[in-house]
Amino acid sequence: MKIGLIQQQNVADVKQNMQHLATKIRELAKQGAELIVLQELHNSLYFCQVEHVDNFDLAEPIPGPSTDFYGHLAKELGVVIVASLFERRAPGLYHNTAVVLEKDGTLAGKYRKMHIPDDPAYYEKFYFTPGDLGFHPIQTSVGRLGVLVCWDQWYPEAARLMALQGADLLIYPTAIGYESSDTPDEQERQRMAWQTVQRGHAVANGLPVVTVNRVGLELDPSQQTNGIQFWGTSFVAGPQGELLFEAPKDQEVATIVNVDMQRSEQVRRWWPFLRDRRIENYGEITKRYID
Repeated sequence: MKIGLIQQQNVADVKQNMQHLATKIRELAKQGAELIVLQELHNSLYFCQVEHVDNFDLAEPIPGPSTDFYGHLAKELGVVIVASLFERRAPGLYHNTAVVLEKDGTLAGKYRKMHIPDDPAYYEKFYFTPGDLGFHPIQTSVGRLGVLVCWDQWYPEAARLMALQGADLLIYPTAIGYESSDTPDEQERQRMAWQTVQRGHAVANGLPVVTVNRVGLELDPSQQTNGIQFWGTSFVAGPQGELLFEAPKDQEVATIVNVDMQRSEQVRRWWPFLRDRRIENYGEITKRYID
């Protein structure tokens, strides 16, 4: 499959971000992309650096204006698009939601982010209710997409549940970067841990992984911190964790990665992890902690 990914530096103007994405989507479709993946909350700046009620004005219903916008692009270009939106479900009820637009422009499905962080400059619990749709792949014309979002990428349980339901690949729209007060060594350890755990999901499940991150510096509106330097490094890994593509840490990227979707079958024959799982002994995995 020809998979397009767009690593973008955002600005405060939502329309400008969307038009920039539309230009890149058209370029990738012209180059033969069949599936195009966008970064987390790509319409706007990463507003979760502060807790401010006015930021809820960025949210919208699904279906809504953005699903119409990206749906029209999907239909015009004949591609499947994975987008990431701030969903207004009801007054006072909001989600961080990934949507999949089929090549005919229809909404193939959505996934509401399940794991919600609450760290300095990542105040997501203020904005997002944890997802309630579970971990279920979305069926599309290019395959069953195991779509998860950012903080979900640290959890092997989420990846495994997608794999157990027949996902053909795992997809992570992402917004993660450096804390400026950390040393360069610590920053690099964090970046490599982030990539390594996701490559581990590829290995453990015998599936390709597609991760698309933001890039660039976004300032803290409260000026309490130095903002977030998003570390880019969007990447695609094969079913043995091998890197098929890795973007730079500090540049926008719009590119296509060719992924052999038949290879997972062979890898799972060599490494039959699903066969050898001792499912009768895993009951306690649902406990918070085993004392």
